[in-house]
Amino acid sequence: MLVSAICIYLLLNVVVGLWASRRINTTEDFVLAGRRLPMAMATMVTFATWFGSETMMGAPSHFLEGGFLSVIEEPFGAALCLVLVGVFFARTFYRWNIITFCDFFLIRFGRASEFVSAIMIIPSYFGWIAAQFVAMGIVGQVIFGLPLTTGIWVGAALVAVYTLTGGMWSISITDFLHNIILIIGLVVLAVILFTKTGGITAVTSQQPADFFRFVPKEVTFQSYAEYLAAWITIGLGSIPQQDVFQRVMSSKDANTAVRSSILAGFLYLTVALLPLFIALASKSLYPELMQGDTKMIIPNMVLQHAPLWIQILFFGALISALLSTSSGAILAPAAVLGENLIKPYFPKLTDSQLLTVIRGGVLLVTLVSIWMAQSRQDIFELVAESSSISLVSLFVPLTFGLYWKRATSAGCLASMILGLGAWFMCEYVWETTFPSLIYGISASLAGMTAGSYAYPKKG
Repeated sequence: MLVSAICIYLLLNVVVGLWASRRINTTEDFVLAGRRLPMAMATMVTFATWFGSETMMGAPSHFLEGGFLSVIEEPFGAALCLVLVGVFFARTFYRWNIITFCDFFLIRFGRASEFVSAIMIIPSYFGWIAAQFVAMGIVGQVIFGLPLTTGIWVGAALVAVYTLTGGMWSISITDFLHNIILIIGLVVLAVILFTKTGGITAVTSQQPADFFRFVPKEVTFQSYAEYLAAWITIGLGSIPQQDVFQRVMSSKDANTAVRSSILAGFLYLTVALLPLFIALASKSLYPELMQGDTKMIIPNMVLQHAPLWIQILFFGALISALLSTSSGAILAPAAVLGENLIKPYFPKLTDSQLLTVIRGGVLLVTLVSIWMAQSRQDIFELVAESSSISLVSLFVPLTFGLYWKRATSAGCLASMILGLGAWFMCEYVWETTFPSLIYGISASLAGMTAGSYAYPKKG
């Protein structure tokens, strides 16, 4: 019954994608849903940006081991990102009437900056998408008994089909439905578990001292550097990301873009706390589940101890989260590939031909991400690396480009190249005491400042 229910649910996603494809007439329809999403749908599609493998499986595992300080990056940093986008970036970007995040670099800094930003932003998605595919493979193992590799391929193919056909329209409609199932499923499961445990106080009182501490106990430069890195990895690093941009820019007007992003941030924080406390209740009720992979504590608890209708609700919610996150993430680099790397060198390309190119990009991104998912299967590591790349290379030139009039093309290029280079050296070549992204963003700031003063705007 569980397998049949999940199969029907997955089939409905494909049907929605095919139905949504009838609304696709232009590239803007495919990438930004024609900029016609009302508040409720815009909020839901923005909320779904990261509610995936890390939220449902990675973060609960880390939370059980280290408390709040181990999950600052997700969900707290992720919620912060959406609020900051709404407050400082959404209104300006909406008025620019651009299709991709890299279009900003073209208008503000020129063709070279557009090209470099596209080259940097596309690879940053592969790790994130791969993390979702790994989680899909794990779900395939748990529910269907599939080998991990087969589960990855099946999940990736499903997402690619409805993303390929319906684009952002398909993502928006399915996200709206997914999130309703997601929230209902998590709330029902939390109520049932905490009823069994005797309430949330009974569970929290069993945790060690400082488990719910929100700031480092040791007041040292090292501890606070790591704490800052946890906040800004996704909190700032995911601001210059195409998937965030295209979800917010799909709103029907600027006010909706601002409000939906802020509302999505608070909704995300509220709902994303549920898996953490569900995992805590699961540990209290069924401590034997801690003997295996802690990422699987919630799925295993549901399978072994929950009635069938709860299993259907939970795995529907889990699959919803994975589909929502991965679909938008696949579309994002495909849009950048077509709009910012192919289109500038083929000026005679028609809009329908560009749409074909972007759809081809969806397939290419899916295949590369499948390869990465099969070769590297640590969800937390894949997610953190993905956000770090955009933080050290793109956040500074984006922010300074919007808010510092003296920022120049030379400063932008120096910021992107030095930031990424410093991060890469500290992450993979030298062993550094402080988090490598601190060195990366510092180098990015230095590059923007030095480059802009050394090569100021003419006139």
